[in-house]
Amino acid sequence: MTFQLAACAEMLWQDRPMEWRASRLKEMGFGVGLWNWPTWDIDALARTGADFIIMNGYLQGRLTDPDGTKMLVASARETVEIGKRLGVSRLNLHGTGLGDGGIPIPQHGTFSPEMELRARDTLHRLCDLAEAEGVVFTLENLNPLDHPGCPFGSTAQVLSLVSAVNRPQLRINLDLYHTQIGEGDLIRWCEACLPWVGEIQVADNPGRCEPGTGEINYSGVAKALAAMGYHGPIGMEAFARGDEDAALEAFRAAFTL
Repeated sequence: MTFQLAACAEMLWQDRPMEWRASRLKEMGFGVGLWNWPTWDIDALARTGADFIIMNGYLQGRLTDPDGTKMLVASARETVEIGKRLGVSRLNLHGTGLGDGGIPIPQHGTFSPEMELRARDTLHRLCDLAEAEGVVFTLENLNPLDHPGCPFGSTAQVLSLVSAVNRPQLRINLDLYHTQIGEGDLIRWCEACLPWVGEIQVADNPGRCEPGTGEINYSGVAKALAAMGYHGPIGMEAFARGDEDAALEAFRAAFTL
């Protein structure tokens, strides 16, 4: 049994044009993930015929204040149209915008119950958009070391929000690299999040490279996911320690049962 495997094209073959990367991933049997679509020639990417499974679902905005919400919904609406040109299945969200090096804009030191209520309301508005457009948004967890002060960044906070909204247009993008740094206990977090998971992303830790380069037993995680009945997409959002083809084959091996 194999999962639906994909890889973030922006982290691999960084000296090559993006359409070459997408074509190479297609040739190797992987789907394609994208971050910031304005950087790339969307028509050229569409012509590759690659399976684009996820991309950033917004360029700016925030979940928890009126001005940020207005920006987020408008940005998501624009991104939905780009995603349709690529046939993207999922559009990814975070609690706020991310600047250089993934630093949240703005950073938050404390969180109030009122912020969570506003975030839920914003996510319901995005679900309304998704329902009308026939797409799905995912909310991704982020770790506190690489993304300090990100609102609703932890696995627990993402699970709380998505389960409270509880609509099919909003799923969790469960990034196990971030969970490992933020909380650990990966298999139990997979179990807790499973009813709302839209995609699982992976990288080893430390280093954020392919499975087998760090401390995470991804073969064990794969067996546990299969035992839970998860058959959805697994995306490698990781750099290659050395050769990209070898890194992708290591990823494939870890998630082929």
